[in-house]
Amino acid sequence: MKSKLEILKENLDKAFGKKLESMRESLGQLTIVIAANNLLDLATQLRNDQTLGFEQLIDLCGIDYSRYRNGRYDGPRFAVVSHLLSISNNWRLRVRVFAPHDDMPILPSLIKIWNSVNWYEREAFDLYGIIFEGHPDLRRILTDYGFIGHPFRKDFPLSGYVEMQYDSEKKRVVYQPVSIESREITPRVIREDRYGGLKH
Repeated sequence: MKSKLEILKENLDKAFGKKLESMRESLGQLTIVIAANNLLDLATQLRNDQTLGFEQLIDLCGIDYSRYRNGRYDGPRFAVVSHLLSISNNWRLRVRVFAPHDDMPILPSLIKIWNSVNWYEREAFDLYGIIFEGHPDLRRILTDYGFIGHPFRKDFPLSGYVEMQYDSEKKRVVYQPVSIESREITPRVIREDRYGGLKH
């Protein structure tokens, strides 16, 4: 008897064939890679085709591959991974889509297919700078309105670019250059035999 994962693989292969760039199994779950220009058509079919039946998008996140494999990766920099759930068929699927351009990552919004993606796409835009074409309200969701940059990008400095401080004379919050100096923290190695009252 075939497992649910084997049935799902067969159904995906039958529905999409060569339209899938890849299909891989890991940790008991399938991940498919779809080209950006096929995303909306294939996502609609993932939802509407009863042999697949992915009624719900339960998560979406951005990924920056710029330092993947210690910088030895030479593929596209930005990707979006969506996690889909089929309640009727009781299975899950990961869908990965790479943005075609690294300098301006743009992907089509999935909001007309799964409206639950609204805030997930806003989060990926805010933290990675990925633009979702067709999103009705693409604006920052976690950082401040005046925030500069996208903090989950691998080239974003840990200290940020600016810091906020309340100016009592101006009676408002002001932005100023970061005053934190970068430093290297070396962990303390404890070599005492009776440290903390413990006997070794």
